[in-house]
Amino acid sequence: MNNLASSLPSQGFGGLLKTWRTTRKLSQLDLSLNSNVSQRHLSFLESGRSRPSQAMVMQLSEALDVPLRERNTLLQAAGFAPFFRQRNLDDASMRPVYEALSRTLKHHHPFPAVVVDRAFNVVMENDGFKTLVGLFGDPDSLWAACCPSGVRNLFRLTFHAEGARPLIRNFDEIAPLMLQRAWRDTFAGDADLHSFIDELRHDPSLPAHWLVPDPSAVPAPVLPLVLGRDKAEIKLFSMISTFGTPQDVTTDEIRMETFFPADDATEQLLRSLDET
Repeated sequence: MNNLASSLPSQGFGGLLKTWRTTRKLSQLDLSLNSNVSQRHLSFLESGRSRPSQAMVMQLSEALDVPLRERNTLLQAAGFAPFFRQRNLDDASMRPVYEALSRTLKHHHPFPAVVVDRAFNVVMENDGFKTLVGLFGDPDSLWAACCPSGVRNLFRLTFHAEGARPLIRNFDEIAPLMLQRAWRDTFAGDADLHSFIDELRHDPSLPAHWLVPDPSAVPAPVLPLVLGRDKAEIKLFSMISTFGTPQDVTTDEIRMETFFPADDATEQLLRSLDET
């Protein structure tokens, strides 16, 4: 298997299981009922007195809604080989996935749409999204200011003082939602994104409670977005889509965000920009 989803875990299966259970804010009894595993056996698994079978690891991972990347980590911690593969979108076997994403991006034009990975890194985008970013200023300069590493990141674009943040008029509404989404999607750790979130902790303009992780929070499927400069205003809402039954780490972590006009004026503006 190429491109293993995760490195060997630093703690045993029992410790990881307990971490995921407490992260999801479940008692052993709750998890017992959700997974159809006795509370006594769960206690033995967490303490290390019992060793799980591969099927048990998968059963508990499903009950805890553990991302596929971290399910591989749990399997390795229990002494099993990773089960879920991670393949690049340009891999021949991923061609149907790539074509589905490309077709959706194209059909959504002239409205913006972008595909990101679990760390909010931009994987694909349509021309409508490029146009939207261009409304903030020179796209290359904006991305360079927000993402000095060269990896374009939607989270950084949203929160960076030199990115879109000054133009987001409902920032107080969408910022805490995005932060909770980031905590949930990157619980096992994307180093660069977590580093940026740590930087935000020193921003006095952000309320401290926004930066308290709650990975058990259910992410909002629709986000409102109001952008403004001077008297001009663009009202959008975005829908976040995922693959329903992913069997690959890549498809499990992909998120497509499609933006829709929230009023007639915004729709007319976006369509007129496409004609210029």
